[in-house]
Amino acid sequence: MLYKYKLHTPVEDFIPITAQVKGAIAESNVKDGICVVYCPHTTAGITINENADPDVVKDLLLAYKKAFPDLPEFKHCEGNSSAHAKASAIGSSVSVIIHEGNPLLGMWQGIFFCEFDGPRERAFYVNISGND
Repeated sequence: MLYKYKLHTPVEDFIPITAQVKGAIAESNVKDGICVVYCPHTTAGITINENADPDVVKDLLLAYKKAFPDLPEFKHCEGNSSAHAKASAIGSSVSVIIHEGNPLLGMWQGIFFCEFDGPRERAFYVNISGND
């Protein structure tokens, strides 16, 4: 089952989407299977990381900014090459095991949509397969 979600993103942030993923799993009635969360954008991505302390997201954004700075040598005419690099490093999807109707996430884990070139209207997909 495929679910599509839309969101309006800020300039740069990790937006929590665990609730939407849990909602899709509940609606699908799949008890055991796999859930793939996919981002169809080249300057955004999907990741799993800590969702308990908001400073983790701040630290990750700082780390990506330092690892992938805007450089005058970049050739891409839109001026967002660092956003492309960050999105490539994060990746466009994550897979999560569904067990007993719930995503198998660690105690502190959450799923995030990672925006690196906002603000924008974005979308992400949740594809669920498995057994009732």
